[in-house]
Amino acid sequence: MNSRHMSLRYAGAIFAALLLLSVTPGPSAGETAQPKPGRVVATYDAALAGISLGDFKVTTTIEGSAYKLVAKGRFSMLAGLVYSATGKTTSSGTLTPAAPQPTTFTLDYDGGKKREQRYIRFNNGTVSEVSIVPRKKKKNSTRIPVGAEQLEDVLDPLTAAFLAVRPNTPAGDLEICRQTIPVFDGKQRFDVVLTPKRSESLGSGAPKSLSGPAAVCRVRYVPVAGHRTDHSGVQFMRTTKGIEVWLVSVPRAGLYVPYKILVPTGWGDGSITLTRLKIKPNRP
Repeated sequence: MNSRHMSLRYAGAIFAALLLLSVTPGPSAGETAQPKPGRVVATYDAALAGISLGDFKVTTTIEGSAYKLVAKGRFSMLAGLVYSATGKTTSSGTLTPAAPQPTTFTLDYDGGKKREQRYIRFNNGTVSEVSIVPRKKKKNSTRIPVGAEQLEDVLDPLTAAFLAVRPNTPAGDLEICRQTIPVFDGKQRFDVVLTPKRSESLGSGAPKSLSGPAAVCRVRYVPVAGHRTDHSGVQFMRTTKGIEVWLVSVPRAGLYVPYKILVPTGWGDGSITLTRLKIKPNRP
């Protein structure tokens, strides 16, 4: 395989990891869903070794107990000569007293020669339908099959990332990092395990709408099913100890959102950083 193809595959693996691991903690027993009605638009910059590779925007809309999330992004490396991709993902569902409950999830990805569309339907927290186009005709013998019991009480990646229940803890409290989030992305079922690491000040460059300090969580990826046991990306994500996510409170919206995600790579640190935040509450 030549260096161009290796670069494209490596860059794709990096951003898949960054986007799927930008998650906030799920709810604990007894907590209630507290996001406030309105719209929140968060813009993130993606970078590798300090070089910006593109950005993506996530719009969260809440009306009553219903929610909708829309994320759009565009990424490239060396003006698209090495790597270029665009993507859109959506999620919709209901905010229940216990946790967000997704109804549908979609992903539309275009990476040049590789294009893909995914659709997931949920029924009371359980995956009821999955569609992937194009579907691979040949099954890989090293891929762990996903069982029906593993698709119960799971979140899609976008809901897990931006509609966590807000715990009754002060901003920067590391208790928010004691969580395990079950996620299904249409192919893989995996857990994201968060543990406390430290508290950090956001600094002067953070959007003014944020309430610091940030709770910095160590992130561990635990594959459950749907993954290839011999895949180098899976092996790297399982063993690395350097992934972290910074979680910050947005009081006006009643949300915690990722402020920064760091993933160490052979090319330097991959990162996603929140650069702009717009909040539009619903008027009575």
